[in-house]
Amino acid sequence: MPEQAARDWMEVGRVAGAYGVKGWLRIHPYTTRPEAVLEYKPWRVRRRSGAVEPLTVVEAQTHGKGLIVRVAECAGREDAEQWAGAVIDVPVSALPELPAGEYYWGELLGLAVETVEGVALGAVHQLLETGANDVLVVRGVDRERLIPYVPAVVIRIDKGEGRIVVDWDPEF
Repeated sequence: MPEQAARDWMEVGRVAGAYGVKGWLRIHPYTTRPEAVLEYKPWRVRRRSGAVEPLTVVEAQTHGKGLIVRVAECAGREDAEQWAGAVIDVPVSALPELPAGEYYWGELLGLAVETVEGVALGAVHQLLETGANDVLVVRGVDRERLIPYVPAVVIRIDKGEGRIVVDWDPEF
């Protein structure tokens, strides 16, 4: 994806799989309130193949900690299964501005991570919800690290420089 396009769109969730036989999709949103992703339009999805396509929500409802949606592009379960694993992007302009010091998960994806001593650990590949706190999944050249996303560990986030500084032992 071109660099400019990446800044214009933000990842807000993913298609977890098919739901039922009528072509509904299970959605795993990256929002505090699952239904919030329905407020952001339009949706486009990036399939595992790299294809980028629009996805038009016709009907939706909350389901557990996620959503189930019926989309115009799916006529049945077979169609729905083809969307599994796709990433949902929305225009950055559709997202509400956050207070200072708060970030959308999608803003953190791809940022370089280094220790306070300047040791490069890798880049944020994904974030995980664990219940107690969120966790940065950082992929480096040597390995993958799970770093708690808490103020005591995440010292500074600089989107302009494209990096996150953490108080973390590189041996972990």
